[in-house]
Amino acid sequence: MISGILIDSPEYEERKRTTFAPPKISFSEIQSAVPKHLFEKSSLKALSYVFRDVSFAYAFYRAALFIDPFVHELAVQQRFGFIACSLIRWSLWITYWWFEGVILAGWWCLGHEAGHGTLSPYEWLNTVLGYSLHSFLLVPYFAWRSTHHAHHSKANSVEFDENYVPRTRTDFALPEESKARPLDYSEAFEEAPIYTLFRMLAMQLLGWQSYLLQNTLGSPRYPPGTNHFDPDSPLFRPTERNSIIMSNIGLAGMSTLLGLYIRQAGFSSFFRLYFIPYLLANHWIVMLTFLHHTDPTIPHYRNTQWSWLRGALATVDRPLLGFFGRFFLHNVSHDHIAHHLFPRIPFYNQPQVTEIVKNILKKDYNYDSTNTMRALYRSFTQCCFIEDEGDIVFYKDRRGKPHRILAKQ
Repeated sequence: MISGILIDSPEYEERKRTTFAPPKISFSEIQSAVPKHLFEKSSLKALSYVFRDVSFAYAFYRAALFIDPFVHELAVQQRFGFIACSLIRWSLWITYWWFEGVILAGWWCLGHEAGHGTLSPYEWLNTVLGYSLHSFLLVPYFAWRSTHHAHHSKANSVEFDENYVPRTRTDFALPEESKARPLDYSEAFEEAPIYTLFRMLAMQLLGWQSYLLQNTLGSPRYPPGTNHFDPDSPLFRPTERNSIIMSNIGLAGMSTLLGLYIRQAGFSSFFRLYFIPYLLANHWIVMLTFLHHTDPTIPHYRNTQWSWLRGALATVDRPLLGFFGRFFLHNVSHDHIAHHLFPRIPFYNQPQVTEIVKNILKKDYNYDSTNTMRALYRSFTQCCFIEDEGDIVFYKDRRGKPHRILAKQ
């Protein structure tokens, strides 16, 4: 079982062995196969999902309030020893943190759906739900919605995508390919395993805030200091200024509530009951968004080779967290290709769209059942840079080698 966690999936290995040619299918062929009823939105169904997720989060929160009193009673009444009590206490807290983190990541996914207008046919209800859920997680709803829509319109375009844009050979000051030596690559990318682990943990726990605060791994065409909180940021159109201010008001309101909670319950309760699940929710958000578009076998496009359809198909469906991912994360990773093709279809209908798309795309459908932690490590260490030239490019690893080859045109 452990060996299975450390190896790449058969789908990934097959993709590596296959030379890449851009998909030839047209969007109209895909669109005509998708029944119109799958686009229908239900406010009642959306509210039931929101109520379900909020109820789960509240139930785990209430249960967590009893952890320390329960362990204290075991020590005093049942005379459990210090080691036994410590093991029980940590086991219960870790269980709470894991589940609450996943549940709150699900809140983000519902807010993401609201941003696409798929929770309800009423735009005001989408706005209320998305703004409330994201503000609770300290996400600037309108600001993020703006850049996320821009990402959807230019996915996997080296020049114009908004998220996880690859850095180039020039960005790392590497010599041109014909002159580069192994030492040049090792100096740029080799590092101690413990440092690699540290950087991965930093990305997972702080990558989301870093993206919002300073556009980390966003498009390099924006100037230093670009962020999601400045109403005059180059990320946004002038007409969006008031909505960016509203995002900031939502964050200020939530920060005020958290401050009042700390004043009443204490910093320790805030840290254990909100902050750690908040960090873990961000971990899942960064993991799933990073792996959607960062993979050694998935192309990025420049110039005339990019099209909206090619960009939408240049992502990967992954069974992130299995059943829990479908249940709490609302199919966000299981059906990501379908989501890019049809972002206006509600998430609960996307599994049907995925089956349709798989049958149409065949070999052009990208799926990867590699263990998610293995896939994260693989992409983190092998997706290092792309070449400055080339209209269809793949990531190269720390040795300057690609893991997929472009078919001869």
